[in-house]
Amino acid sequence: MSLSPDLLTEEEYFQDQLAFIEENYKELNNLYVSSTPLNEQVKDFLAIYVREVEKYTALLGRMGSDKPPLKVFIGTKVTVSFDGDEDREDYHICLPDHSNPDNGVISFISPVGRQLLLKNTGDQISLSVPNGHLNVTIEKITFSDQYSL
Repeated sequence: MSLSPDLLTEEEYFQDQLAFIEENYKELNNLYVSSTPLNEQVKDFLAIYVREVEKYTALLGRMGSDKPPLKVFIGTKVTVSFDGDEDREDYHICLPDHSNPDNGVISFISPVGRQLLLKNTGDQISLSVPNGHLNVTIEKITFSDQYSL
């Protein structure tokens, strides 16, 4: 799938994303199950994601130019701040085939990606990382203009 958020409206972008997920549901679900420790797995992970994207696109269609608040979805850039620190970091959420962690491009099923997915601006979360936990606040969510799905 090679969709660029710049070439499509948000609604078109997410409709295409939903079609891609539907076509590749089994493979994406298998990747999630195989890459996520059992104690961290969420039942119906992809189905929950699809429902949230469907809700968002329905709101987009009804609200016109007034956009609803954006959640962390595949194809978004998330800016987080680290509690007690002035540092900020951007993460571009993508499909597994497009991840490039060294450049801040992370898969939605990566350990950090799946913890950020479906979060909202202002949410404070504790990210589980290999050396412990990082408390972060989601400062901003935008569509990524650099990375396609």
